[in-house]
Order: sequence, then C-alpha cells, then structure tokens
Amino acid sequence: MQVLQCDLTLLENTFFSSREIGNFYQTEPVIGNYALCYALGLAAAPYFNNGAIHYAEHLAFLNAAGVYVTPAAITGNPRFAIEMFNAQPDSYWFAMGNNALIVKPDGWDVELGSASYLVNRSDRSQRRKVSTNNRPQVGTIKMLGIGNQARFYVVAEDEAPKLPRYLRLGKWMSKARLDAHSVSFQAVTGERRQVTVLINPVDLPASSRVHTFDLLSIHPAPLMRNIIMDGDFLELAGQERTLLPAGMRFGVEAMTYAR
Repeated sequence: MQVLQCDLTLLENTFFSSREIGNFYQTEPVIGNYALCYALGLAAAPYFNNGAIHYAEHLAFLNAAGVYVTPAAITGNPRFAIEMFNAQPDSYWFAMGNNALIVKPDGWDVELGSASYLVNRSDRSQRRKVSTNNRPQVGTIKMLGIGNQARFYVVAEDEAPKLPRYLRLGKWMSKARLDAHSVSFQAVTGERRQVTVLINPVDLPASSRVHTFDLLSIHPAPLMRNIIMDGDFLELAGQERTLLPAGMRFGVEAMTYAR
C-alpha cells in the first residue's frame, strides 16, 4: 500500500458553486474528492453529456483498481475573490422571458405568445419557440483566490497512480499546481481518535463508528470534519500525526439520483 500527500496551489481564481443564495454563488474552502478524481485524470468525463450522472460507474472503476482520493481542504486561512457578473445581452432590443433572455436576430421578428416568446423569420418561413435557460443572468460570485493551498491524500492498494504536475479545477477549469510525495505510515486501531482531514461519509468502511463531527452540506456529497471516531487507521508519519481511516472506498452503492 502507498499513500501520497498531495498539495495543491491555485494559480487562478477557482469557482465551485458550493452554495447558492439568491443570486449569490459561493465557493466553500474545500474541493470534493469526486471533482479531484476527474481533475487528476483518474476518471474521464464524457465529451458529450445529456444530463446523465456517471459517478457510480467511474468511481466503481477506481474501487476495482484499489485507488482512493480524499477531499481537499484549504490549508491556513482561505483567501477569496468576489466579482459581480452581468450576462444580459447588449443588443438594441431584448426582453426577459420565462427563465430566458430573448434577443432579436437580424432578419427575425419576435412576438409574445400566450405563455412564451416566439421568434419568426421576417418572411414567415421559420418559427420557433424560445426555450428556457437554466443559467443565471446577474449575480455575485465568491471564489477561491489565487495562491490558496489545499491538501488531500491518495491511497493506493498497490503502486500509486502517476499524477499530473498541473491540473484544471472548477467551473472555469482554473489552473493549479500539484506537488505530491509518498509518506510512510503505520496501521493503528483506536477508540475516540480525532480525524482532522476532510472525509466523505459514504466512503467510510462499515466497521467505523463515528461519535461526533461537523458536517459541511454541499453537493454532490456532504463532507465531515473535526471527527471523533473508532476504527482502524493509517497514522501518517510527521509532526502532525495525521490519521486516515483505513479501508475507505468510494461508496457507489449508496448513490441514488432523482430522475
């Protein structure tokens, strides 16, 4: 077994829509382990997606390969950048429809139907209904700023996978640098031990017993921190004496999605 300590340095402002309050879009100072799997190239997202969710399929492949990635937490005090955006069109004529901004292309006319806008060619040869868009038009974004550092761990049953030196993260595919090195560890068993790293609760082995924790409720999976628990651990060498719960794997069996 091999454990890699992975330290990320954000080279660009990085945005995950962790929480949406009205038109305020907030990034929590964490990076989920599902997102890290794709960013590291350990799971490959399809080029075209019709809305299907592939977590269970892709993460089951990593379980079979004996590779597990923990969530990442910002080390030190997180730094944020806040920006306002306005995605409204700047054309001479536009209107706000039912969750859609209506613009008038050259050579087309616009009319308001009973419940939605219709766009017609001036010669009436074509006509189409303007569909809704699930995209915000104005708002404020709170994102992780340049220079933030985050740490996570990769646990491999056999040889650890080769990881990239640079990767892309978040909604905007922001650039980050990765420094990874192998750390020694010893297997220990204990009761009411404190785990300070971020943990995805569905990935814990059934033999673990959690007493107390703080829950960070974000999508697609909540994360736990400041955990007191019983079980088997990997105690990493170093001054921090970091504990990782042993036997973690992606809990794909617990994944269900609303259709």
